[in-house]
Amino acid sequence: MLFLNEPAKNRPKILIVLHQEHSSPGRVGQELLKRGFALDIRKPRFGDLLPETMDHHAGAVIFGGPMSANDTEAFIHKEIDWIGVPLAERKPFLGICLGAQMMVRHLGGTVCGHNDSLVEIGYYPLKPTEAGKSLMEWPKKVYQWHREGFDLPRGADLLATGPTYPNQAIRVGPCAYGIQFHPELTHQMMVRWTTKGAPRMELPGAQQRRDHFAGRFLYDPAVKTWLDRFLDLWIGTAAAPVQHAELKAAE
Repeated sequence: MLFLNEPAKNRPKILIVLHQEHSSPGRVGQELLKRGFALDIRKPRFGDLLPETMDHHAGAVIFGGPMSANDTEAFIHKEIDWIGVPLAERKPFLGICLGAQMMVRHLGGTVCGHNDSLVEIGYYPLKPTEAGKSLMEWPKKVYQWHREGFDLPRGADLLATGPTYPNQAIRVGPCAYGIQFHPELTHQMMVRWTTKGAPRMELPGAQQRRDHFAGRFLYDPAVKTWLDRFLDLWIGTAAAPVQHAELKAAE
């Protein structure tokens, strides 16, 4: 690709928002780099500022974390409020797990736990809606790590659902998406999550560690294929970005 030969400072940038000291954008970051983008990684929890406009970024991704979108920490509120910037400017935005829940909160929706305190930690079924099917094929199971879900805010299209947490993927406008699952997961990340987060695998509905790795062998190829297709629709490449203005006109 043309931009792969450019210095990183000259490539179109994707804003990457992470929430822990050693967090990684994982496979999502790797694939964006392959597509010729540079990654502008910021961690507001540790004092990094978020841009007042998306004029200097091609898109933004807010990743997950162990905190809740309902927490009272200042950085949580700032991120939730900031999501209005890409939404207003119609710049590609992706919220993953916590990031999706933050978008829902920004839109006036609710984030809460399951009525029976069930969690999704491991691989769980995913079923696309008719709107989701019209966009792409979806994997049958995806990797989850959460104990809260979100309702469907006004103006959002439901793209995929699941049996425990019914709202798994949503779209707002032409280019803002929120997903409850983790396509960014690499093998190294799975090792780290299932080691440091071992106590969470004792929660109701969680799968045991061995099942996480067995599930990755079975289901990850389809998740990777889905991610490639999703990025084609959401952002394209640095050399040939998706023109979402055309989608806006077609709505």
